[in-house]
Amino acid sequence: MILHATSRGEGPVLVLLHGLFGQSGNFGAVQRRLAAGGRRVVALDLRNHGASPHAAGMDYRVLAKDVHETLAQLELLPCAVLGHSMGGKTAMALALGHPEAVERLCVADIAPVRYRPQLVTYATAMRDMALSPGLTRAEADAALAPVVVDAGERAFLLSNLRLGEAPHWRIGLDEIIAGMDEIQDWPIAEAAPYAGPTLFLSGARSRYVQPEHRAAIAPLFPTAKFVALKNAGHWLHADDPEGFLAVVEAFAPATPTA
Repeated sequence: MILHATSRGEGPVLVLLHGLFGQSGNFGAVQRRLAAGGRRVVALDLRNHGASPHAAGMDYRVLAKDVHETLAQLELLPCAVLGHSMGGKTAMALALGHPEAVERLCVADIAPVRYRPQLVTYATAMRDMALSPGLTRAEADAALAPVVVDAGERAFLLSNLRLGEAPHWRIGLDEIIAGMDEIQDWPIAEAAPYAGPTLFLSGARSRYVQPEHRAAIAPLFPTAKFVALKNAGHWLHADDPEGFLAVVEAFAPATPTA
């Protein structure tokens, strides 16, 4: 599958992969800042998200295949890759399956482990919302509130809703719900390790990356280094954009390193 891509800047290529329910536009400010520093920054919409096609299958090997096919068509390989959450698992799968394609890898607030079910209720509430003509943003927000308590999370989810005469979700909710077990999982328990430079960047207030996860990380990513942003949770690029950018700019320099 060829994914929708947005590109900014010129220089060494850095690819950005968003998380579940997200889209390339979530990295808008980050993309502009990194591109202004002398990089070509390319943000992709993963399948069933943003402007990319909808299709069954959310296994990370499938998502990584989509990314590889897209970057190969755009003649952007090899490149540095940064992925957040679901995008981080996709980036890891890409590096393990195509190590020659990934010059360096940054994994933002996720580990190569299986997580407990927790987000399928969000997707189900979105799918079951009545999308009547004339639906307002406030009405949609109120409809999600009993399930999605946090106002910021509701706003994030509702960024996928298109209002008007025929309100509709831009995101592939049926495909995501069907693939939720795959999204929570990590299918690559054993693989040849990725030896390239690797950074696991996490939010200190997040629970997604725990010390015990290093036992799963080390065999697959033996060069991994770890940085935690003390003022950030899971949405670290939104919670602490300056800290996030400082770390990424240092890890993926604008000029190639020897």
